[in-house]
Amino acid sequence: MDFDVLLDLWDIFLLIFVRVTGLFVVSPIFGRKNIPVYYKIGFSFLIAVILSHVLPVPDLTEYSGLLSYLLLIAKEFVIGLALGYISYLIITSIYLAGQIIDMHIGFGMVNIFDPLTNIQIPVTANFYFIFATLVIFAIDGHHLLIYTLCDSFTLLPVGSKIVAGQSMLDFTVNIITSVFSVGFRIAAPITAAVLITDVALGIIAKAVPQVHVFIVGLPLKILVGFAVMAVTITVFRSVVHVLMGGMHEEIVKFLEAVKG
Repeated sequence: MDFDVLLDLWDIFLLIFVRVTGLFVVSPIFGRKNIPVYYKIGFSFLIAVILSHVLPVPDLTEYSGLLSYLLLIAKEFVIGLALGYISYLIITSIYLAGQIIDMHIGFGMVNIFDPLTNIQIPVTANFYFIFATLVIFAIDGHHLLIYTLCDSFTLLPVGSKIVAGQSMLDFTVNIITSVFSVGFRIAAPITAAVLITDVALGIIAKAVPQVHVFIVGLPLKILVGFAVMAVTITVFRSVVHVLMGGMHEEIVKFLEAVKG
């Protein structure tokens, strides 16, 4: 093999490796702290080796200087971070749904510390996230994330110029809106059930003043919330499937937005 070809492969390999590593830093599955760092680096290295021999070698002549090449590496790393953050942001809607549910059933002050994310999360949100992680592995959602990462090099090749214009601003607003919308939809059945329970308790308080609704209300709302959770958990697989599909679509929209 010609020495220039080896140098070209090294250039493309390093840039691919940087983008892949950036995604694996913050992605919801591969970025968790309970996964050893050398596993992440080794997996990123393996994917970069494969892609560097599959993707066409881009024209990097305009990045011949050291400073311009370092800026290109930084740009690819930021793109990888953005892809990982988008995938994490989609899964964050589950945390939002758990927070809404806990506020309605009376668990708003019951938070636990998650050592994997270093944040305080509600109990229901932690349960939903663990269950969603299991469902993601069951439906091969981690394969979809890897496929989306590999597809990003076709939609936005290495060395492409990025544009942060109005389309990027619109994308940011739309994805944040979508996260809140999905979170409210996941929590909607339990929220509606608890609201109906509150209305019923209010009617009972007016009709039968001897009943202490404040004492009966809290355990009743917890019981109703758990009952609705047990019923709706059967469709959680479909919810996670839709979230993973939405993650792929949002990443594609992001790449198209920054590509201009």
